[in-house]
Amino acid sequence: MSKTDSILKQSFIEFTENFRFDICTKIVKKRANSPPLPHRGTQGMPRKSVSNFESSEVILRILLITNDVRYLELASAILNNQGFEVESVSSACAGIQRASQNVRHAVIVDEDIADIHWLELVRRMRSFTTIPILVACGAENEDNRVAGLNVGADDYFSKGIAQAQFVARLRAVIRRAGWAVHEAPVPVVKEVVVGALRLNLGTLTAFLGETPLDLTRTEFEVLLTLARSAGDVCTREQLVESSKGGVWQVFDRGIDMHISSIRRALGDESKEPRYIKTVRGMGYVLTIPEVLAARKGPQDLD
Repeated sequence: MSKTDSILKQSFIEFTENFRFDICTKIVKKRANSPPLPHRGTQGMPRKSVSNFESSEVILRILLITNDVRYLELASAILNNQGFEVESVSSACAGIQRASQNVRHAVIVDEDIADIHWLELVRRMRSFTTIPILVACGAENEDNRVAGLNVGADDYFSKGIAQAQFVARLRAVIRRAGWAVHEAPVPVVKEVVVGALRLNLGTLTAFLGETPLDLTRTEFEVLLTLARSAGDVCTREQLVESSKGGVWQVFDRGIDMHISSIRRALGDESKEPRYIKTVRGMGYVLTIPEVLAARKGPQDLD
């Protein structure tokens, strides 16, 4: 090879290397200045990053599968008030169809849904989606909780759970799924009034008419839970969960002692209570005349 050919070959090699370097440099700079690619979320939809989500007006959408009209109204009101968008269906089959067709941020399954057993419903949905699935039950059962979690549910809780805990647990499972959660402002409720009974949430004081009730903090929380569900039965588990954040034992009868103290404060007779009645095998109910008059069928009350 002549000297001239060697010089030309070396020049060509240097030109090629410089060209490759320039191209690589431009690609790196372009990628550095480009926004990051979104993570792929459920059903092929991109998940929002924390920064992008916080600056947008994205509304978290919840699919509620229940044929319990009362629970539907209660849960929808709570979630709508917290900035969620709620879509409801009254059958498991419709729930499966909607969950497969539309992107939702979470699904809440009523354990009492009729057409398909709730465990089978959770299992079927988990076979085609990874979105959070929460199960709402009438009364918590440890075996059902374990079974639900094993087939793919992300959480299992009582329908009577405190509102703040309900919303917090829903947001937690959505965060774990990779979505940033925009906290909606929590409305301030200062007082719960049921007939002549008034409970002030700011001062944690209770009055029957103008008479103050001498209650401990736990007794106040128990009475508050009963008042919020006036006319409906609250199980012992629901009452203990609302007053102690869910730490309870199945066979713990301590709640009965609190009920006795509350009855004394209300001036109730132990044998024939006017305000808090025992529903055998179920729990307790705060009785309000106009509510009870509208209820159909006999009540098995002490």
